[in-house]
Amino acid sequence: MERVEAELFTDAGNDAVVRLPGRRFPGVLVQGDTLRILSADVAELVEPCAAGDLEEARQAASLLQEELGAKLQRYTDALDAHGERHPF
Repeated sequence: MERVEAELFTDAGNDAVVRLPGRRFPGVLVQGDTLRILSADVAELVEPCAAGDLEEARQAASLLQEELGAKLQRYTDALDAHGERHPF
């Protein structure tokens, strides 16, 4: 393990926006439990797709889009608050 100093753009809670040394743009630190939830959300989308249940797949995709959209909004808000360019 290596210890480094990082720039913290948001609070240190879930989905913290941080810039690691040597990186041009900040990233989002996703906690392990949140990563597991996102993985489960994707599985909830894949299963109805495989079964041909488009309505269930649409609902699962909508929830996933909402969750990821909120994370992206937090990221862009943090960059804007600190006068940083977006990487996209």
